Amino acid sequence: MDSRAPIFGFNDARDEIVRTVVDRVVGATRDPLLAMNEAAYHEAKRLEGSRKPQDVRELAEWQRLARSLGRMHDAERRRRLRELAEEYAWDIAGNFDRRVYQLSSRLLPPVVSALLAPRKLVTVVRDPRKLVSLELLADRVLVQGPLAKLRSLVQRGTAVYVPTHLSNMDSIVFGYALERAGLPPATYGAGKNLFTNPVLSFFMHNLGAYRVDRRVRHNLYKDVLKTYSGVLLERGYHSLFFPGGTRSRSGGIERKLKLGLVGSAFEAYTRTLLSGRERRVFFVPATINYLITLEAETLIADFLSEAGKGRFIIEDDESSRIGRIASFLRKLLAMNAAVVIRFSEPLDPFGNRVDELGRSFDARGREVDPASYVKNQDGAPVIDGARDAQYARELGEEICRAYARDTVVMATHVVAAASFARLRAHAPAADLFTVLRQRDVLTVPRDDLAADVMALCERLRELEQRGCVVLGEDVRLGSGGDIVERALRAFAGYHSSPVLDSRPDGIAICDTNLLFYYQNRLAAHGVAWDVIAPPGVPSGLQVQPPLPPLAASSPPPPLDDRGAASSHGAAAGVRAGSMNGAGGGR
Repeated sequence: MDSRAPIFGFNDARDEIVRTVVDRVVGATRDPLLAMNEAAYHEAKRLEGSRKPQDVRELAEWQRLARSLGRMHDAERRRRLRELAEEYAWDIAGNFDRRVYQLSSRLLPPVVSALLAPRKLVTVVRDPRKLVSLELLADRVLVQGPLAKLRSLVQRGTAVYVPTHLSNMDSIVFGYALERAGLPPATYGAGKNLFTNPVLSFFMHNLGAYRVDRRVRHNLYKDVLKTYSGVLLERGYHSLFFPGGTRSRSGGIERKLKLGLVGSAFEAYTRTLLSGRERRVFFVPATINYLITLEAETLIADFLSEAGKGRFIIEDDESSRIGRIASFLRKLLAMNAAVVIRFSEPLDPFGNRVDELGRSFDARGREVDPASYVKNQDGAPVIDGARDAQYARELGEEICRAYARDTVVMATHVVAAASFARLRAHAPAADLFTVLRQRDVLTVPRDDLAADVMALCERLRELEQRGCVVLGEDVRLGSGGDIVERALRAFAGYHSSPVLDSRPDGIAICDTNLLFYYQNRLAAHGVAWDVIAPPGVPSGLQVQPPLPPLAASSPPPPLDDRGAASSHGAAAGVRAGSMNGAGGGR
């Protein structure tokens, strides 16, 4: 790992980062009275009714502030605004300890591997050197995608990883994937509720994670958070965002994104142009694919419950129970290729493809200059929030297309889709909740289910040939019977109730909610029942094949001492966008 990556010097720069964030937020706030009134209103509303001593004290402080704002003169309001912004910035700010990073990258994988797959302990005893080897997990967790290109790009600009989000395990799994791929660690925002777990908190606090308090909804906090994210990107800190905003409750891939923090990249890139030190930003979509999901039961119940539609933070799911985590990990890593992290082709912030030299190309394969997207008619870079919001929406659509193309189909997904199709045909009515009530009323002959699985696999192979999905090796090469058996082994013994049950007369369909959860992974591909499409998004097959690959580039130029291409940004391509033509040429 290249220790010159910016994050290794984060702690030395943290004071200046916080100071920059506070200065920008305060400077951009036109009306401190309005900003603090809005903050006080939302915080009082959040805290009222709570009996926790800390919440009671905070509520009293906000109420005092609200009462005193009208009597303050402007200078006093600005001073108080700065105090609040600084308080939030320090609460958000992360930390990076090189020693903890080295410890986690060397020790955590083998310890987890031993916990998950005790048979590995024999290997460790015979060869103690493997106690510090990431290869202990190599056959359990697969990392795929254009890794050599990504290793080149992180030396030429700032990477923004935007993966799918299924589980609270994702940030740990993705951090491992970066290490395996030879990529530097990234900063990322983690829900403040996750910091209540002392073990997770220790590693997250020391590995660049910054705290995001999703309970706080007012604009001052959001401005500080977004500005903090932008300053990190501007300074070259590779970042990880989950643009779905929260874990997928349905189990399906994200088809509509929350782009607030992602949008901070546009201003960050523009500011590098204004400073005369262009540093390009590369978005890297990725999918995190599990054979089984730790919190599947809680998440799908939350998705299906009317009351759950209003819940944003789940604090009492399986990820908060140590025993359940251990059970999940043992189950998951007792099977090969149980987790696949697949990186997609990188994009520039305007949705254009990028080659290994960091050059942008439009849909027709023409080189374009990303700086032209943020320049005015006089050719000067301009910060424009409305323009950037449109760019962010278009980028979000490209990211969602990448998610669909790089979804890795596993045995549990295919068997769940085939079983749920049988259940749907058997149900007396076609609505979802009637189908879900058909628990333990249908047993499918094993050979019939295997045939259904093979028919589904044929459709999936056709999609894979078009570049619209990726099949796991077990699905691509296995027979229908083999795929059914692998799914049964994965489901058996982990979830509190059986998903499918092997009986003498066939396969009984038991937990219909979980079956629905796992089949939803294929809903966007048109091979499973799609009742989870977000409002405004068509259901069924919406996957677009990838564009033809870019032509091979000449060898990369030498890099300077900072790891950025010495001639980066010197060649200006044709103007690809304009103030009212977001994403020109695509």
